[in-house]
Amino acid sequence: MFGAGLINIKNNYDYAESLAKAEAEVSVKKDLAYRSWVASHGGVYVPITKKTPPNPYLSHIKNRDVYTSAGQHLTLMNPAYTLSQMMHDYSQLYGTKGHITSRILMNPKNKPDKWEEKVLEEAEITGKSYSTKELIEGEEYFRYMRPLVTQKSCLKCHAFQGYKVGDIRGGVSVSIPMKPYYKEAFKHSLEDVSIILVIYLLGLLVIFYGRKRAKELLEDKIKDYEQHIFSLVNIIEKRDSYTAGHTQRVAKYSLLIAKQMGFNDEKLDDLYRACMLHDIGKISTPDSILLKPGKLTPLEYEIIKEHVVVSYELLNEVDIYKNIAEIVRHHHEHYDGSGYPQGLKGDEIPILSQIMTVADAFDAMTTNRIYKTRKSVDVALKELKKLSGKQFHGEIVNAALIALKDVTIEMEISQRPKSKIEKERFSYFYKDQITDVYNKDYLEFVLAYNNTDEFNMRCINTLSLHNFSQYNKKHSWSEGDKLLRKFAQALEGISNGDLVFRIYGDQFVVLNAEHFDLQKYIQRLDEVLKGTDITMSHEHFDMKIESVKSVSDLEKLLNLEA
Repeated sequence: MFGAGLINIKNNYDYAESLAKAEAEVSVKKDLAYRSWVASHGGVYVPITKKTPPNPYLSHIKNRDVYTSAGQHLTLMNPAYTLSQMMHDYSQLYGTKGHITSRILMNPKNKPDKWEEKVLEEAEITGKSYSTKELIEGEEYFRYMRPLVTQKSCLKCHAFQGYKVGDIRGGVSVSIPMKPYYKEAFKHSLEDVSIILVIYLLGLLVIFYGRKRAKELLEDKIKDYEQHIFSLVNIIEKRDSYTAGHTQRVAKYSLLIAKQMGFNDEKLDDLYRACMLHDIGKISTPDSILLKPGKLTPLEYEIIKEHVVVSYELLNEVDIYKNIAEIVRHHHEHYDGSGYPQGLKGDEIPILSQIMTVADAFDAMTTNRIYKTRKSVDVALKELKKLSGKQFHGEIVNAALIALKDVTIEMEISQRPKSKIEKERFSYFYKDQITDVYNKDYLEFVLAYNNTDEFNMRCINTLSLHNFSQYNKKHSWSEGDKLLRKFAQALEGISNGDLVFRIYGDQFVVLNAEHFDLQKYIQRLDEVLKGTDITMSHEHFDMKIESVKSVSDLEKLLNLEA
């Protein structure tokens, strides 16, 4: 019994060390995930406060400090600075000592201690992480360091230090105080030995309870980490009005299909987590592409396709997600080999990836997109059946036809903007750069969705400016742009808040929800053109009479078909 007690004491203390190591690894991975998010955006701008003063070590960056249109003073926080701030706060709250350090210093506060110096030397050779127990100010800590590999985004702040992509630039270290773990281990050991001395069977029961409790604590920490990752996915989704709720819907449809196919709970859990994280790689996709409401160019499409590789790389770095990384990696592969990123075909593609592919396509078809109205459930299922054996696995499609036939699609799911802020962000892609009125692409969109809950325009007024090219030759393009802006402002001033568009170099269109007699204001517009030798012609069309559903239809009315 005494021998059993000694062995149990040793096990409890060993387990305490493994818990500390797990916490250290999870803490560093969390820090690096946060740093990766900041780095992918080239740093973040925050208001200047006592807590977040301008970083003096970024003074070489031209736009370190900026002012918003409202006059708010912002300063750039690079990944190292934000990570340092977060580590400081975390240390204050929980006692865990985090430190970002380097052998070539930008900030003296990042100077490595002796242990970190030694580990950095080794890391520059091996590129590997390092961990050990060590005394700090007389108290035992579990110390862990993971090296930082220089990436392209790092060079914005660190190129002047001589780093190149791939260099070990420093490391993120964490020191976990062992005292709480030893205290917990001592407590369990005392209980275990005392109970063993009273009765062996009761002692075994307590040992079992202690181990079970320790496992639950570790699982809680993992759940907290997973919640952190899910929150990050939520932030990514909120960047794009279309993808808001997309992962939850794909997860829902995928599970319905998988259950129909008879997968067990373990596989269902893997599939759910893979669905929830399948678009995490979009964190690396530029806003100009991710938020673009129109059709992507071939190059933009190639860039957005990279998100599956980034998703795989991010998940494969985290132990608890390694088993789903491959599922996520291949959810855009096609059964006939026409997909990406590797062009796998048939059974080469993981079965759970193929289920997600079907669910992803079903959600895309049943969600309103720009220039493309959502399909009904019936039509979407027929489309899946049509592509069975080509884009999709036939057995999965058959299961989907049963599992998804009664799903209810929320009508408000749409890529089109709803709130005032979303509409302004949406229209950013559709503003004419010279006049700041809407452009031809937005006119195309409005005409496509006229007489729906989106728009209800009644009449069209068109204005064509003549001899404008001669004006540009005589006065310069710059002066011509000024005149166009002045004319557009005058047109907006008389259009009573309705939509004004510049569709070609010298042509404007006004859409009105009510009948609008623009002829009454022609004299006011003529005043803008007075003395320029530019003339103007005006046309009016009643949309209740004329069928104008596209810019092409309007061109026919104006005899601009060329």
